[in-house]
Amino acid sequence: MDTNVQIISIPIDDSYADRRIDAVMSEEIAELTRSHAQKLMEQGLVQCNGKVLTKPSTKLKVGDILEVTIPEPEPLDVLPEDIPLAIVYEDDDILIINKPKGMVVHPAPGHASGTLVNALLHHCGERLSGINGVVRPGIVHRIDRDTTGLLVVCKNDTAHLSLSKQLSTHSITRVYECITEGVIHDDGTVDAPIARNPADRKKMSIQPGGRRAVTHYHVKEVLKNRYTYVSCKLETGRTHQIRVHMASIHHPLLGDTVYGRQKQPFPTEGQVLHAGVLGFIHPTSGEYVEFHAPLPEYFEHLLAKLR
Repeated sequence: MDTNVQIISIPIDDSYADRRIDAVMSEEIAELTRSHAQKLMEQGLVQCNGKVLTKPSTKLKVGDILEVTIPEPEPLDVLPEDIPLAIVYEDDDILIINKPKGMVVHPAPGHASGTLVNALLHHCGERLSGINGVVRPGIVHRIDRDTTGLLVVCKNDTAHLSLSKQLSTHSITRVYECITEGVIHDDGTVDAPIARNPADRKKMSIQPGGRRAVTHYHVKEVLKNRYTYVSCKLETGRTHQIRVHMASIHHPLLGDTVYGRQKQPFPTEGQVLHAGVLGFIHPTSGEYVEFHAPLPEYFEHLLAKLR
């Protein structure tokens, strides 16, 4: 057996009785998330009393012995690239990046290079987290290619788990600036579940069985009586959440050809959306920290044109 494989034994007492196995694993083993626990079960790496278990929903009984085998994290097949990064803040645990428009966060088909991950591998080397069984460069959350603004990157697993937990409990402060089509007169909240669009898997949509999604929006300025400068505070963080929610109230983001009109009045190169505020509890100090990124130049120019 590989000497880097870790085997963890968990005796089940009253506190874990009648609990799902994936929940017990994520609570008992610090470096595991629920999704990673489920992946280990799929790989046949979880046993209870010597019997392999593959269903995460299986309940445990007092006296059971859970045995979890954790293999060495797989290396990420991505090359480091010397790409300049706009670093807002950096310490031994985290890195705050102000992502430019057009940069993809993680390599994907069609975007194997030039991504934030390629840049992080060059900047940080091996000082990055390896959560979920893959040595990956600390990506806790993503923003779309054409969205600008703040992202937090974790340099170790402890920081990654702390930030992931804060994301799951919706305690991270995230405020975005955007310009919408049409005039919005009053502040409001969109509370509508989001899921993958069944008719187009590349898009998200509001679906009754989707994951709960809540966006609070605040009107900052009406522009030429045709557009609105808005700030959106996320209570949850679903894929394309602001874009889907604002389109659902008939105010799609300016420049968004996916959820808005195909022919746009300005050459914005995608949606006008900027992650301007990011705040959370620092994983080491335990203190609340908040970071701000000014509007990008194209956004400022567009505001000036519309005023």
